[in-house]
This record gives sequence, C-alpha cells and structure tokens, in this order.
Amino acid sequence: MIGVLVVDDDFMVARIHARFVEQTDGFEVVGTAHTGADALRLVEEVDPDLVLLDVHLPDLGGLEVLARLRAAGHHTAVVMVTAERGAEAVRAALHGGAMQYLVKPFDHADLADRLHRVAAALGVLAGGNGDADQAAIDQAFGTTPLRPGSGPLPKGLSPETADLVLAAMRERTEISASEAGELVGLSRVTARRYLEHFVETAAAEVRLRYGSAGRPERRYRAR
Repeated sequence: MIGVLVVDDDFMVARIHARFVEQTDGFEVVGTAHTGADALRLVEEVDPDLVLLDVHLPDLGGLEVLARLRAAGHHTAVVMVTAERGAEAVRAALHGGAMQYLVKPFDHADLADRLHRVAAALGVLAGGNGDADQAAIDQAFGTTPLRPGSGPLPKGLSPETADLVLAAMRERTEISASEAGELVGLSRVTARRYLEHFVETAAAEVRLRYGSAGRPERRYRAR
C-alpha cells in the first residue's frame, strides 16, 4: 500500500480527497493536515510515500512546503492539488519536484489516474541502485517515446502527404521512391524525401537492391 498524506486547508475538501484516495486500489490515507506547518510535522511523523498538497494554505503556502521538504532531503512524492492555475505556480511546482499537478475541482477518476501514474513511476525505480534503461526512465518521468513516424516533418513536407506515402508503403512488401511517387502522385525526389523521413523516425527501414549496372536501388519497408 502507498501511504498518502492529504493536505488542504478546507476540512470538507480534505475529507473528500481522503475518500478518493481510499477508493483507489493500492493507496491508503496515513494522515491529514490543514496547514503547512502540520504538513511538515506529519511528514516527519508518518513518513508518507506521497503527499497530496494544496498550494493555498493559511500559513506556509504549498509551494513553500514543497521547497522545505526538498531542502530537508525528503524524497516523498508530491502531487499538487489546487485551484491555482497561474503559470508561475505551475513552474514553481515543476521545478520544485512535484510529480503531478491537478487542478480543482476534479473527480475520483482524475485523482486515481494521477495516483497510479506516480505509483508506476515509483515502482519502476524501486529497489534498484544500478542503471535504469530508457523505458524505465521514460515511465518514471511520465513520458512516452514518440511513436514511429511521428517526428516533426522536414520543411516543405506536409502531414497529409506523409500519411499517403506511409499508407502506400504499408500496402507493399517493399517500395521504391519511384513507385511511391507514382502511387501518390509525386516526383521520385519528393517521394524519397518522405521515405527517408520515415527511415529517420523508425517508421521504415531501407535496404539496397543491386542490379546488373548502375547505382543500387533503395527499397523501403514499413516497420
């Protein structure tokens, strides 16, 4: 179970958030605080795995609480739960090490999604002191690698035409730039630019087919 400290100055809101936590599989509430000072004290006393932290508190603001936790060496996961939408506050939370930022009001599903994301991030790095592979790092940071072919298109190429070229390539076992151009209505040179883009972004692979004379032909296959 992941222990959660709920921090909110509004007693009713704190109660609702605590109920949301208890309704989420794998999580339990280990404490509730209504001020920044109480939040810092309870982190020391109950050592929560995760803190649901409001920005607006009557004494220390939530961002100050976050800063003090990090300055004291606490690596407790923090999810900001607040009505504050200001870009400055969001930047401060991001730079301060908050793992998620959820704007009020929200429902149980919204919070459960954030809690599970944090749990997944903590889980992939738990118990290991060696090197993490890229997949684990991506999951820990809540990022997803670009899907093949989704990189930015070079200047002069259009997404609509790229989709047509990709579809043409996927219809064939292999295709040349000339064949792709004929199917889509492009010059060989333009079709090759699209095909090479797909190779660079891992949506396709290329091989050379050697003939009796002249340069080898580049043949493209969709991944």
